[in-house]
Amino acid sequence: MAEVLATMVVGPLVSMVKEKASSYLLDQYKVMEGMEEQHKLLKRKLPAILDVITDAEEQAAAKREGAKVWLEEVRKVAYQANDVLDEFKYEALRRKAKKEGHNKDLGIDVIKLFPTHNRIVFRHRMANKLRVILKEIDVLITEMNAFRFKFKPGQPEPTNYLRQYNANIIDPTNIASRSRADEKKAVVSTLLAQVSNENLTVHPIVGMGGLGKTTLAQLIYNDPEIQKHFELRLWVCVSDNFDADSLADRIVKENGYDPSGSSALEKLQNVVSGKRYLLVLDDVWNRDEHKWERLKSYLQHGGKGSSLLTTTRDDKVAQLMGTTEVKNLKSLDEIYIKEIIETKAFGSKQVEQRPRELVDMVGDVAKRCSGSPLAATALGSVLHTKTSKQEWDAVLNRSTICDEENGILPVLKLSYNCLPSYMRQCFAFCAMFPKDYEIDVQSLIHLWMANGFIPEQPGVCPETIGEKIFNELKSRSFYQDLKSVRFEKKYNNFGWIKFKCCSKITCKIHDLMHDVAESSMGKECAAIATHPSQSEYALHSARHLYLSVCQPENLLNASVERGSPAFQTLICDGYVKEDLKILSKYNSIRALKIKRGSFLRPKYLHHLRYLDLSESDIEALPEDISILYHLQTLDLSDCVDLQRLPKELKYLTSLRHLYTDGCRKLKSMPGGLGHLTSLQTLTCFVAGTDSGCSNMRELQDLDLGGRLELRQLENVTGANGAQATGLGNKKKLTELELRWTDGDQEAQNNNHEEVVEGLKPHDGLKVLGIYSCGSSTFPTWMDMLNGMVELKLYGCKKLEKLPALWQLPALEILHLVGLESLHCLCSGATTAVTFQKLKVLFLFEMPKFEAWLDTDVVQGEETIFPKVEELAIHECGSLTALPKAASVITESSGGVDTKCRSAFPALRKLDLFGLSALEKWGAAEGIPGEEVTFPLLEKLIIDACPKLTGLPETPKLGTLAIEGEGQQISLQAASRCIPSLSSLLLDVSPDDTETTLLHVKQKWDHELPLAAMALNRCDLWFSSHPGALALWTCFARLVDLTIRNCDALVYWPENVFQVLVSLRRLSILWCSKLTGHTQAFDEQSAPERGGLLPRLESLCITGCISLVEVPNLPASLKTLDIGSCSDNIKSIIFGQHEYVMPVGGEGVVQPDTSSLIPGSSGSEAMACAAVLKLSSAANHRSLPCLEYLSIERCNRLSEVANLPPSIKILNINSCGNLQSLSGKLDVVQKLAIISCSRLESLESCVGELRSLENLMLDGCKSLVSLPDGPQAYSSLRVLQLKDCDGIKSLPPGLRSRLDCLEKKLIDARYEGPDLLETTWKRAIRTLACSK
Repeated sequence: MAEVLATMVVGPLVSMVKEKASSYLLDQYKVMEGMEEQHKLLKRKLPAILDVITDAEEQAAAKREGAKVWLEEVRKVAYQANDVLDEFKYEALRRKAKKEGHNKDLGIDVIKLFPTHNRIVFRHRMANKLRVILKEIDVLITEMNAFRFKFKPGQPEPTNYLRQYNANIIDPTNIASRSRADEKKAVVSTLLAQVSNENLTVHPIVGMGGLGKTTLAQLIYNDPEIQKHFELRLWVCVSDNFDADSLADRIVKENGYDPSGSSALEKLQNVVSGKRYLLVLDDVWNRDEHKWERLKSYLQHGGKGSSLLTTTRDDKVAQLMGTTEVKNLKSLDEIYIKEIIETKAFGSKQVEQRPRELVDMVGDVAKRCSGSPLAATALGSVLHTKTSKQEWDAVLNRSTICDEENGILPVLKLSYNCLPSYMRQCFAFCAMFPKDYEIDVQSLIHLWMANGFIPEQPGVCPETIGEKIFNELKSRSFYQDLKSVRFEKKYNNFGWIKFKCCSKITCKIHDLMHDVAESSMGKECAAIATHPSQSEYALHSARHLYLSVCQPENLLNASVERGSPAFQTLICDGYVKEDLKILSKYNSIRALKIKRGSFLRPKYLHHLRYLDLSESDIEALPEDISILYHLQTLDLSDCVDLQRLPKELKYLTSLRHLYTDGCRKLKSMPGGLGHLTSLQTLTCFVAGTDSGCSNMRELQDLDLGGRLELRQLENVTGANGAQATGLGNKKKLTELELRWTDGDQEAQNNNHEEVVEGLKPHDGLKVLGIYSCGSSTFPTWMDMLNGMVELKLYGCKKLEKLPALWQLPALEILHLVGLESLHCLCSGATTAVTFQKLKVLFLFEMPKFEAWLDTDVVQGEETIFPKVEELAIHECGSLTALPKAASVITESSGGVDTKCRSAFPALRKLDLFGLSALEKWGAAEGIPGEEVTFPLLEKLIIDACPKLTGLPETPKLGTLAIEGEGQQISLQAASRCIPSLSSLLLDVSPDDTETTLLHVKQKWDHELPLAAMALNRCDLWFSSHPGALALWTCFARLVDLTIRNCDALVYWPENVFQVLVSLRRLSILWCSKLTGHTQAFDEQSAPERGGLLPRLESLCITGCISLVEVPNLPASLKTLDIGSCSDNIKSIIFGQHEYVMPVGGEGVVQPDTSSLIPGSSGSEAMACAAVLKLSSAANHRSLPCLEYLSIERCNRLSEVANLPPSIKILNINSCGNLQSLSGKLDVVQKLAIISCSRLESLESCVGELRSLENLMLDGCKSLVSLPDGPQAYSSLRVLQLKDCDGIKSLPPGLRSRLDCLEKKLIDARYEGPDLLETTWKRAIRTLACSK
């Protein structure tokens, strides 16, 4: 079916070629001189083919083989014609640039760059190409007439043959009613609440096909309360026909009525007249408002509380009809998807009769369904006839679950088939992205433009049309998870986190809709990411390719030899090291994303319209990039080494989007930037001082929009230079950043005030950032920015006073950082100060900031920050208190209004750090007994605030962190908050005593809901005082526990761990006295050793330098991490009853069993202090579930013995004395051994290595060989082998896999003779590996 339905994209392709054949540029520059007749023939014959495309597509879909082959040939010829017409258009642009002087600027290079652009040579060459195209079109038209294809206007009406047409729900096991119980309850409540509403209310349910909209409507329709509430209930499935008369007739007849009336609409009116009724219009597609209003006018005669429930895939239909909030249906929970599959696949079989191996696979099948009950039902039905694991695997391993066998695709394709052809093309193109890929909407539109998918409209820019197309597709449920990304976390080369400001919109495609796109594009689109085995077919047939593999050049260069098709779009997410031959062999590429640009050869890329080199390590672009006259988008963002742009950039007259943000070394912009009159986006302009560079005046006539950053503003001379940018006229700008170079503001020219005053933007600006400005006052235009939502002021060290920011009516986000001279946040106010819409407030690094308001402001009972939800204050050393609390009314969880005193009644997150003077929460003076309350606060972080001694009232607090040496908030003070918490981080106060423990325990007489707790310097909690253990009994629900810097922790705290029956993750960090020995208990008090921490899955022990034993590890343990335990440990021994240990830590080894038994005496254990014993409970073999083991920075460690065979990931790092590993790792998937210079062999610890996927050996200089075997390395995907001087050659099993790896980082000597192999041989081996 995928091949047949792929023909759906042929129509838009032919339509695009027809538009290009009529381009005015071809006539303006006479590039088709001498070929006028052929040009006319082309323009005349293409519409003839377009007229019958719809009929041919329908016949191909009906499996007429001749039609399918004909359409494939049409597609092939259309691509050829597209390339030929683009060559003509390029020649027109080249002649235009030549007329403007580009050839002169290129100099002698023009001959090398345009060797065939002599007009006579060009005419001869292109005439031949055009003749070939016309000849092939003639053949197609002859065949078209033979097939008798007919003209069919418009799109087919949607018809769903699988749809249920009545209200009767089939739900024998109540899965539907249970899975949609919450949604049903919400809609039923809304319907019942309309009881006194005199107007007809319409309640839309929206969602993509297959989510269960009809099922939910059936559940609501048949609900007992609904049946009782409504006098009359009606149901009709609308689908393809929304003619008001025929629909009224169907509503009446299908619900069993026969009223009087002269017309169907009158009969419907008579049926509902005076009665409270519910009408369900299922599966509505109509967008014609007139049709709806006509039907609605006859439905408005019902009684009070009458309602209409409608289901649709189209959000615009919902908005057209709906009178209440749209109910967007979400994917079904996986637990119900699994239940549906099991019910369908196993039928009436009892649970115990179902094959265990098939039941275990249900979870994987459910994941493929992506929350769609339709897919779950269909797949479950398919699997009902399949009784073996192999048959189930075959279904699971399909690239798409939508096929003819299960019938899912026709249902989902209904929405697709109703789209205009260009929209089908735009959506189907998204098949090139992997499933669950987060798509940047703006980049997607630019890719559509690059490929010519967006139809031209006179006077309308393609970006606007592209946005309309996207919004239309979104409204029809083709895209989901739409979100605006304000900050994107990134990492620089040194591992430090930096935050890059961005404002992009992203979306995803539901997996099943992705299947629709794939079925429509066939093999034209491909994504090679997690399944490199797809590479052979993809590289051979794809025209739009997404690659997310390491060293993509290996695959691409190999494909050149096989004659892969000419790529239109190539997106490489992996770093490219070597030249890409494919870029010089084919000149058809329209869109290219690659993380390297030094090998670009523009003379082979004439058709390129989209070039994304973001995050590349390039220092400069090739100068001849200026001959890419088609180029529309150039993305250089975050090219941190980029030092200059091409001098002749001004000749890229088609350029519409230039991204230069994050290019920190860029010091100026090339001259003549104002010539780029098509430019819509310029994210960063650097004001330079070089001769020949562009000054700010070049921006004056550019109609820029989106985000603009102006850098190095110290180079701008006065207000006139600033005003020359014309920022006030750039109405499309939404974000503006003004940056002076961070440094000595005194040394820079003293015109910052004039410049910032001259850079006045339009008053509709949404986001403004000012960085390192040396002005002591604010620009006067600030209070005119009535639409500003976000303001950021960074490093303005001289700024002493802020303007009246509280008067900005739209301000929601305020960041003030590094304002070293600022004393007061709100000064100069004559009336009470209130930030009406502010939601986020960050105040960082302002050492003189001490007051929220001027002393002469009379604030009264007005709250300054009524809407602030997030507040962070860092390193403001003079601040002594939060703002004065005012009397506010808040709504409690029970809906009852309560009165309290609060400065932040809406605050949900509060982060305080480095506030050395802060001592008050802002309590109102003179009102004893009234506390400051944060009624909605959910997360509170207090770090290094040594003068705070108490906590405010926080009834909804869920997360509390109190840390910093010397903090004074006692456990008793915190105890008021802890009972409601789910997460606690506590640096124990030095004032806490054993009396505190008793006092706190008296308050907590039950188990607390706390799930995660981290304790620092918590000696008191592990003291011998009875109150300590009693306190731990309150934490039986803990899932995650971290203990840091606890000197009282010497013995393994078995009595504490006995209480923590829910614990899954345990971390013990920098407890220098912990030995791990078990303390001697009498028989009555000793815990049941085999029952300690029964659910523990992860254990991390770091920096515990006295550690010699970890006893009684539970069988549930999956992850073990040991690090920086270097003072004592010479051996790590896994096991329970038997192990070997070195005598004196060196040389001969001999058996010893006594000290592994839990509870051995202290003297006996101390005798073997060089051995870390990891023992499991007595009734289990050694850690049977352990899958991950990491040992790092144990410098004296020489041996790791008896490694559990279940380990899948083994990481040993920086253990320079390690000599021996033993065990049998049969299922290991990742093996990483780094900087273990004395390790000589791996033979004694690894099995057959058939499961090994990732092998990393680095700095193991004594290692002399690697293990081998018949199946060794057969699954290997990643290999790093560096600085292992003792390994002279690779074993045959590993050598044979070298060219099959996704990622390879090895010393050159291991490549050996393979370096001499031809590209062709390498290609054969690469493709053989991928099969």
